[in-house]
Amino acid sequence: MFVYSVRASTVKFFAVIAVTLAVVISAIAIGNSTAVTTSAAGGVDFSGIKTNEDRLEFISQFGIEVTGEPKESISFAVPENFDSVISGYNEIQKSQGLDISKYKNKKVTRYTYEIDGYGDYSGPVYVNLIVYRNTVVACDVSSADPSGFIEPLVKLNG
Repeated sequence: MFVYSVRASTVKFFAVIAVTLAVVISAIAIGNSTAVTTSAAGGVDFSGIKTNEDRLEFISQFGIEVTGEPKESISFAVPENFDSVISGYNEIQKSQGLDISKYKNKKVTRYTYEIDGYGDYSGPVYVNLIVYRNTVVACDVSSADPSGFIEPLVKLNG
């Protein structure tokens, strides 16, 4: 007989990661081959993201400090059909001038960085950049807590 026990906090952590991955993958699936270079409302340049240093510089322009190397790097194809999770994620992207529906069936890479400190939030917080051909096509800040949050990296109203 095999017995294995798991703490509730471990299950919650992996549940949050799984939900975040599902949202990101769904958002990317909406993509198109047309690359976005600048947010219409924010004047942010999303292109020219070739190296880790470029990604770190991109993130730092929003006043966020992250660890030097990505905690995770995953390549995947943006789904052809969006479910409610991916559609919701795309709404977050649209709020910052991006639209992952333009990248459906395109292979993208998600880079996840851990934030060194995010306001008064005490749990782990991550920045996700989804990159297609050296252009950020989606980005967000999210907690690893199942009852946590996911929000746009580019805050156009402040």
